[in-house]
Amino acid sequence: MRILDKIPKIWRQAYGLICAWYFINFAISGLMEWRFVNPEFYVLWNAFFLFEALCIFIVLIFLWAHLLIRFRLIVQVVGHLFGIFVFFMTMGTLSYFFDDYMDGLVYFENWKEYMTNLMSWDALRFHDQYIITVGVYYVIRYFQGLQQQEQEKSELAIKNREMQISLLKSQINPHFLFNTLNSISTLIHSSKEQARKVITQLSDVFRYALDAHSEQMVMLSKEIEFIESYVRIQQVRFGDRLKFERDIDPTCLTAKVPPMILQPLIENSIKYGIGPKQEGGTIFLTVRRSGSIIFFEVKDNGLGVNAKKVMDGTSSGIGMSNTDLRLKSYFGPQSRLRVRANDNGYSVNFFIEDKEAFKKVNAVNGKENVNL
Repeated sequence: MRILDKIPKIWRQAYGLICAWYFINFAISGLMEWRFVNPEFYVLWNAFFLFEALCIFIVLIFLWAHLLIRFRLIVQVVGHLFGIFVFFMTMGTLSYFFDDYMDGLVYFENWKEYMTNLMSWDALRFHDQYIITVGVYYVIRYFQGLQQQEQEKSELAIKNREMQISLLKSQINPHFLFNTLNSISTLIHSSKEQARKVITQLSDVFRYALDAHSEQMVMLSKEIEFIESYVRIQQVRFGDRLKFERDIDPTCLTAKVPPMILQPLIENSIKYGIGPKQEGGTIFLTVRRSGSIIFFEVKDNGLGVNAKKVMDGTSSGIGMSNTDLRLKSYFGPQSRLRVRANDNGYSVNFFIEDKEAFKKVNAVNGKENVNL
């Protein structure tokens, strides 16, 4: 049984169906011969023994075809022609043994005459048995090949997606760390106290950035805490010129998002919108839910279209372009970044689908309504 368990189910089923088909054929032909030609019971036994021999040969034909398929087509054709010849000679000889030999026709001339007669119409049934079995084998192998190709494509797509996400994250993190360390280097000569404060806040940022490599998705609440730490570090650098306001729907805080997905958007506003503006400005972070859809927007009242470099998705740097790619990888092409810039500032938004959290929120609201 252990050996049979190792054989794929499709091959066991194919073998069973072929044997069942030929059992019906041998049963009908045996009964017809017994009823109308030779009313002796050994006729039925002969048909049964030939059927058993054929079932054994089906296994051998499968194995022979499995061996030949490793070679070129011409070798397979020659090999199967040889297989047909061996199959015909063997099954024909067995048929002679049960039909004539058992009746006393035991000489070579009797066998030769019997086999010569088989070379006419009767030979076709032996050829057909071999050809049909080989045909079933090649059909199964063809569909198995298609299935394997689809499986390999699926596995390759998953691996490519994982590699892409890993690469994008590895590109974003050094980019962020470089800018943060640059802020510390600016402060360390002017205010050691502020530098210590930034280093303390930076430890939280470092911890999150390192943990981001081990977590595929994080809760939005953690991402918001990270953004606040990042903005506080930048506020030490820019002072009152940088303000930060947020408007976040509490029902969105448990939603899962890719780690460090908002940081490049905030960094872009600071670097190109607020930083170069003499009087500074405010960054607004908005997170709202509409059913299972969560809407994110980062906007500022900085330079907007007057900025030295407007992040429009084509001229963007590594952080912004990779954020766009990460969103598409996780949530599909509909979750791409949408960018707008005018004289009043710059804004970028995207949305994601959060069905699981939406179900939980509805369940909680339903319980509250029941209690009321």
